[in-house]
Amino acid sequence: MENLKQSTQLLDHPGRCIHIGDRESDIYELFCAAHGIGTHFLIRTCVDRLAGDGDHTIADKMDEVAVKGLHRIEVRDSNGNPDQAVLELRYRKIRVLPPIGKQKRYPALTLTVIHAEERGTPKNRKKIDWKLITDLPVSSRTDAIEKLEWYALRWKIEVFHKILKSGCKAEESKLRTAQRLTNLISLFCILSWRVFWMTMLNRSAPDAPPTLALTATEIGVLDRLVNDKPKARKTLSHYLNKIARLGGYLARANDPPPGNTVMWRGLSRLADIALGAMVGGEFVGN
Repeated sequence: MENLKQSTQLLDHPGRCIHIGDRESDIYELFCAAHGIGTHFLIRTCVDRLAGDGDHTIADKMDEVAVKGLHRIEVRDSNGNPDQAVLELRYRKIRVLPPIGKQKRYPALTLTVIHAEERGTPKNRKKIDWKLITDLPVSSRTDAIEKLEWYALRWKIEVFHKILKSGCKAEESKLRTAQRLTNLISLFCILSWRVFWMTMLNRSAPDAPPTLALTATEIGVLDRLVNDKPKARKTLSHYLNKIARLGGYLARANDPPPGNTVMWRGLSRLADIALGAMVGGEFVGN
């Protein structure tokens, strides 16, 4: 609740702010707070709330809705292997009631419910079954897919915070003042972003030039530290895999792309070695 209010105030434009949350954010008070300050939300639900006049629930209303479209997405199974899922999309605007014990304090809200359920039963992973609720308009298959893609960005936010906590160890800081802690976390946020950005670049833009993400010094150090495979193309992915190998990535033919942990370790080693090379060049010369 406080995050919703404070982040909206910081942005100073409630209408542009959309708060995305997992099932722990399925709180009716949060819906009302967002409505009261004119901001928006997209939440995965875990509560089958009362709907309409109170004689049925959201699930009852959604059972009446026919499938309005399909959406194919790329996923990975429990072994990290690529897979595809076909989602059946249903959406409907519903009058949602507050919990029975809170109906005198909070008004009913007209919200849109989106259900995305995977067609069939996958073998090596859990079946995708998302139930989202939002105050944003959803009037077409395109609108529903847009909201699903927004919600899917939560995973990236979770990974960013994992790097911030586990990689940078922000929670273990011993600084004694709030201002010093703020400065440290600000720096850690930049480092965490760079680790995550490089990890994702290796998958989304593998053929880009290495100078997109690396300095000339870093490229030179990597060329000296990590041996090239025969006829290797000097792409961005080539150098990012070298960084991952510094962090323990084996780079075997069937290995999935390197993850954030090996990228963090590799970048940490690369930073130390690049600094040593730069200092050595200043004192000793080339």
